[in-house]
Amino acid sequence: MADDLLFNLNLGSSSDSDPEDLASCPAKQPVSRADRSALSQSAFAALKKEYFPRVENGDLWTQIPLPLTPEPDANRGGLISKPQAQDLLHAVEELYFYRRYSDGIGFVKKIMADGGEQKIDLETRELLRKYEGRCKSKLESSQ
Repeated sequence: MADDLLFNLNLGSSSDSDPEDLASCPAKQPVSRADRSALSQSAFAALKKEYFPRVENGDLWTQIPLPLTPEPDANRGGLISKPQAQDLLHAVEELYFYRRYSDGIGFVKKIMADGGEQKIDLETRELLRKYEGRCKSKLESSQ
């Protein structure tokens, strides 16, 4: 009988509303996807002002500043951020796609120079080396 009373305890304060009133709480209401991702007019205008489309014409690698400089973030341990690493990969992939193999090899060498290899996470480093190898094999097979 004492165990039945345990589950009847009200742990809230006396100012708490009834459980039925919680359904009217805005935080409990389901939110549509459009409502979650909606921007105010001023936020949209600011975003539109800063937006520029990325044109992929084989020159993405020229826009990447080298030597690599990690963002000051204690959680990354001196490594570049994931978006920076993805930009490196996209640039090398773009050079490979446009069959600019010698540029791809040179770009990977520039990335790895001046301690750049230690600033890149292992997965990205392996992928860059893989594209460097692919570019070398394509160059050798075309000669």
